[in-house]
Amino acid sequence: MSTTQNAPLLTVDNLFVEYPSKKFRAKPFRALTDINITIGQGETLGLVGESGSGKTTLGRAVLGLAPVTGGKITFEGTDISHASRKQRRTLSRDLQVVFQDPYTSLNPALEIGDILAEPLGVQGMEPAAAKKRVKELLDQVGLPSDAIHRLPREFSGGQRQRVAIARALALSPKLIVCDEPVSALDLSTQARVLDLFLQIQKDTGVSYLFVSHDLDVVRHISHRVAVMYHGEIVEQGPAEVVTRDPEHPYTQRLLLASPVPDPDRQEQRRADRHRLLESQRHQIEQAGALA
Repeated sequence: MSTTQNAPLLTVDNLFVEYPSKKFRAKPFRALTDINITIGQGETLGLVGESGSGKTTLGRAVLGLAPVTGGKITFEGTDISHASRKQRRTLSRDLQVVFQDPYTSLNPALEIGDILAEPLGVQGMEPAAAKKRVKELLDQVGLPSDAIHRLPREFSGGQRQRVAIARALALSPKLIVCDEPVSALDLSTQARVLDLFLQIQKDTGVSYLFVSHDLDVVRHISHRVAVMYHGEIVEQGPAEVVTRDPEHPYTQRLLLASPVPDPDRQEQRRADRHRLLESQRHQIEQAGALA
């Protein structure tokens, strides 16, 4: 996969995110520690890790939905670490999001046309121009023109996610944060939606911060991959390298945990992962004994 990266579109420098503890006088919970990433124009950075690793928190920090307690987030040369609501409203033209669950991310009471026209109206687009843009968006994500008058419940999960993608594309953003956008879909639908993301990037030059727990998914869509573990990035590099020949033990475990269709290979992967876990546990015990 080639990249059109020039100057970084997004830069995250030494980022820390902490949440106040609910217990009296207890220390804050640190969700992210010293995070450093960049995303170029037209580039996809895959952010991978297990549940609780901090990957979604990083996406939320970029979107202004998580508290930045240290470091800096820069978008197109501007520090957005502590952007105001007014600044975020302006940023929404260039910075959008696709959430994980297409069943809850769309307003069930609104027709698809109204869902897609809403961000256009907020930005002051005239109704006639907005209607034309909605038709363009439906065509761009492969949905029929009559979808404009239908409700979200009338669509399958994959089709609803296409609507969510169209909504994110409405204002022609430069970066989309994709938070597990295919994890709620079956495998065949996942493949089609991933191909849609790739085609949109080819056509528009949009960049993605693509959050996933699946190394196979990020290998398919990413130029580079960053691996998160306990709120830290433990490995990052070109997608082909990190997802096929990882150096860090945690990334190796993630790779071995990915399912494969061949039962014999899957059984071998389970055995290899078990041996890796036992080896790492032994190393930790030895280090503890020497301390």
